[in-house]
Formats: sequence, C-alpha cells, structure tokens
Amino acid sequence: MSCLIPEYLTIGPDRLGKDSPVKLRTCGDMEALANDMARAMLETVRQASQEDRSATLIVPVGPVDQFAVLADMINQQRINCSEVMLINMDEYLKDDDKWIDIDHPLSFRGFMNTKFYDLLDPVLAPRPENRVFPDPTDPAAIQNLIDQRGGVDVCFGGIGINGHIAFNEPPEPGESMSVEEFAALPTRALSLSRETRTINSVTVGGEISVVPQRAVTVGMKEILASRRLRFYCNRLWQRAVVRKALYGPLTSACPASLLRTHADAELIVADYVTEPPDIKLR
Repeated sequence: MSCLIPEYLTIGPDRLGKDSPVKLRTCGDMEALANDMARAMLETVRQASQEDRSATLIVPVGPVDQFAVLADMINQQRINCSEVMLINMDEYLKDDDKWIDIDHPLSFRGFMNTKFYDLLDPVLAPRPENRVFPDPTDPAAIQNLIDQRGGVDVCFGGIGINGHIAFNEPPEPGESMSVEEFAALPTRALSLSRETRTINSVTVGGEISVVPQRAVTVGMKEILASRRLRFYCNRLWQRAVVRKALYGPLTSACPASLLRTHADAELIVADYVTEPPDIKLR
C-alpha cells in the first residue's frame, strides 16, 4: 500500500472495531439502521420513565430516516413523550447569524416538524417548549437547560465527511487546537467548512450556493458530557471517516476521534460501511 494511504484505511470488516475504546456494531442496511436508531431512542425514553423521570436526548438531522419510524412506534405503542426533551444538535444560520427561515429546504427545524413532530399524535408528542434548538442569540441556554434536566441521557448523532460531530468543525488548515481545548468548546455559532457545505449540497442537487455558510451547534462540551454516545453511519463515504475516528490520530482535526475519550461511546454502522474504502491509485 502506498505510504500516502494511512494504514487504518486498509482495515477490513473482520478487524473493524477491534482494539478501540469505542464499541462498534454492524446493523444491516440503511433501513435496518434507521429502525435500530429509532428503537434506541425509544428505549432511552422507556428507561427514564422506569426511573420516574423524563428523558433528555440530543438528536441529529443526519441520519434522518429514524424519525418517521420513531413517530410510528410512539403512536402504535401509545408512549407519552410530552415531558421528553429533544435537543437538536444544530441549525443553519443566515448571514446575520439568525436561524434560516423554517421553510428553507435545509432547515432542520422545518425537517423536525414535517418528518417527526407533525406525525405524532398530539397527545403523545413532546410539548413545544421541549423541542429545542440551539439559539445563536443565547448559546449558553443549552447548557443551562441540560443542567436543569440533570444531564443528557444519550447523545445520538452521525459523523461528517471531515469528522465533525454536530457542526463542530475541525480547525481550518494552518490553525491548531489541542484535544483538551476542542473538547471544551461550548454551544456557539460558527462558519462551516467548504467540505461540509459541499457534501451537504448533495441534498439540494449539488448546488453549494444553497447551503448556508454559518450554523449554530451544540458544543463538544455538551456532547461529551452526555452519559452515553450513540453515533450512526449509513453512507458509503463514511467508510473512511469511521476508520479515521476509530484508529487515526486522536486530534481536533478529526472531531469524531474524541469519541474515544468517552466512557460509553458506541458506533453503529451499516454493513457496507465496514468494507474498506475503494481507493484506486490509477
């Protein structure tokens, strides 16, 4: 193998997850992964209820397919989620650092309404005040809310092409930040990397100009303080970043590598993600 190709990219399915502090589980195809994620979210709600309290979850928009499945489970099983707190990881911002309009095709607020909350029986749905997004005008509100709730039960998420979790982007080339400094970053507004905007433009026909340049994100501090981390990967291009997160350098240049610092982190991947990336040199 060429010295330009990191050794960890050659790790096959039989070795993936071995000797890593992050537990790895394979979960069939994209549909199976969505079902697994929905069940895990619902089980978090159930566990909290058995402890006579309401669950607090940090949730992503990406992966996305689990929300319709979760809504159907809640409706069919008549699970009362009115006191459950869902904190969404992030939202895009306009140039003035205010949330993009809810009817923007990339609005995560709009997505959560149409693909989850609107599908729920209103009697069972989380109360409107429990449907939380980080606010660029009051980023500290997320940590205050988490403190009031007694912590986050589970942070669910995915991994971006450059290793970001939520919209916690790695330092730009020429910049550096220690792992400790990066892990302490709180909820904040920030500029998105070109890599993130490019891969996210796939959902709008590849037109990068539609993808906002700014976003607000729940911070690494809040994510890593969650009692459990459950991250799901269902894209072919995640073959490389999954391996980098598990076996590459522990560094702010790959935010997902910081999952290895958590006491209860699990990575759940579609079976095709376990295959090494198909790298052809010629």
